[in-house]
Amino acid sequence: MRFRHRAAAGFATLLLPFAGMVGLASPAQAATEATATYAKTQDWGSGFEGKWTVKNTGTTTITSWKVEWDFPSGTSVTSGWDADFSSSGNHWTAKNKSWNGTLAPGASVSFGFNGSGSGSPSNCKLNGGSCDGGTVPGDEAPSAPGTPTASNITDTSVKLTWSAATDDNGIKNYDVLRDGAKVATVTGTSYTDSGLTAGTDYSYAVQARDTADQTGPVSGAVAVRTTGGDDDGDPDPGDKVNLGYFTEWGVYGRNYHVKNLVTSGSASKITHINYAFGNVKNGQCTVDDTYAAYDKAYTADQSVSGQADTWDQPLRGNFNQLRQLKAKYPHIKVLYSFGGWTYSGGFGQAAQNAAAFAKSCKAVVEDPRWADVFDGIDIDWEYPNACGLTCDTSGPAAFKNLAQALRAEFGKDYLVTAAITADGSNGGKIDAADYGGASQYLDWYNVMTYDYFGSFNKTGPTAPHSPLTSYNGIPQEGFNSAAAIAKLKAKGVPAGKLLLGIGFYGRGWTGVTQAAPGGSATGAAPGTYEAGIEDYKILKNSCPATGTIAGTAYAYCGNNWWSYDTPATIAGKMSWAKNQGLGGAFFWEFSGDTSNGELVSAISNGLK
Repeated sequence: MRFRHRAAAGFATLLLPFAGMVGLASPAQAATEATATYAKTQDWGSGFEGKWTVKNTGTTTITSWKVEWDFPSGTSVTSGWDADFSSSGNHWTAKNKSWNGTLAPGASVSFGFNGSGSGSPSNCKLNGGSCDGGTVPGDEAPSAPGTPTASNITDTSVKLTWSAATDDNGIKNYDVLRDGAKVATVTGTSYTDSGLTAGTDYSYAVQARDTADQTGPVSGAVAVRTTGGDDDGDPDPGDKVNLGYFTEWGVYGRNYHVKNLVTSGSASKITHINYAFGNVKNGQCTVDDTYAAYDKAYTADQSVSGQADTWDQPLRGNFNQLRQLKAKYPHIKVLYSFGGWTYSGGFGQAAQNAAAFAKSCKAVVEDPRWADVFDGIDIDWEYPNACGLTCDTSGPAAFKNLAQALRAEFGKDYLVTAAITADGSNGGKIDAADYGGASQYLDWYNVMTYDYFGSFNKTGPTAPHSPLTSYNGIPQEGFNSAAAIAKLKAKGVPAGKLLLGIGFYGRGWTGVTQAAPGGSATGAAPGTYEAGIEDYKILKNSCPATGTIAGTAYAYCGNNWWSYDTPATIAGKMSWAKNQGLGGAFFWEFSGDTSNGELVSAISNGLK
């Protein structure tokens, strides 16, 4: 996937606190255990931005922290990040999140807030002691309660029970979370949730609070489906796979959000979503853009559920929106996709210790904050033992070894899939790795049967970027879907584990003088986000198709030449996929489709 760049990555930085502008608070006295210092990092007259920094200056690890202070009348916190805020009158309290409470000796953590008014904090306390370096009391946050067990499930209710959390000072109560939002606070270890919808999927977890009002980590999540409900016409689990990629960075410049899957009608037609992309760094899986993934706040009108995010809820961002989508469309399965064209260079190091890599991936997928969101993992290692954005020399067995380690770590209850090259040429990328041997460990391959030709060869010849079959004059033999699928089958990959790839975009050249394929060009045609690439939703109107070749549409307008798939060519490709016994189709990516999801509909209709 040549154009999978984080084009809008910089936008996230603009939305985070301006750490570089922080001024120092007055010098703290000599510390024996920990300090808490405050700085006003911005001031716009009617309001300001404040930042607290907690530092462990002692010799033992701190497992939780709580900062308290007083504001003068007329000054208050309006929103905050990286801490849980509460107030009683003019007295304010900020407690660590579940993931940033532990501070090793010498370590520090910062949290911030936006405020109204013009006052400054006073009477600071850190864990009940001095903020200027006094001994920090040893009050620890409670442990995570046990994962809830569901019983007495009816059309409209479910009973939840869980094992108690532990704490050095005792447990005060538990928050019950449904789909990440608090629905009740109880003193015991059971709760019956009622008023539910029949035949609907829910996810429940609990979180303990101690007598010092500290909250501990969220428990594991239990999935519950209420009884009853009618068939809603959504895809059955046994249907062909219709999978779409949702890009993490699309929430910026493209302004494409999870709710668009609902408003376009696509959510009722797809079966799976690949969330793209997690990064691969230092041989491990990691979340890439944490702001977009789990911190970006959504208003009620932007949200799938129609409810606005709050500053203190455990999970926000794309992950929470995907959780809401799954509650509304329980047939959808979501996989966390790692790699892609830009990040495939990290897999070589990962392959050196495949077991450790797999363990790191599962830790990300099963993070307690979003464990119920993901049903599996997808590895987009696009050029194992071959060259792409970089060159990989991990050897022909590395891909199989990685697949085997992932299956061993994730087990049979998770989906484990891979997006792979579609280079069907003799001695090409499919021949560089053991895709046949690896397939036994994977549920399916997303065969990237697109990007064969494009303006990365700036003088042409013009050719469809996603040809279904070969044709007279094709610039490179083996660069077509039929050749790739045939080669993978010959290597022992079952047809049912192969998904045909569809691009929701076109590739184009400029300086072209002939309408038919095979013409010369002078460079890349103009594109909205990248030269030589344009979304289908734009091309269908700006440069309508004038012909087809090898099962793909092409268009000639002015001196520009484009190729892309239309509902009609997708119908032909889906018919071919069914005749080949393939497991279904996938596409890159949702935001290229029209606002009414006509390409998703074409795939769905074609696979029936």
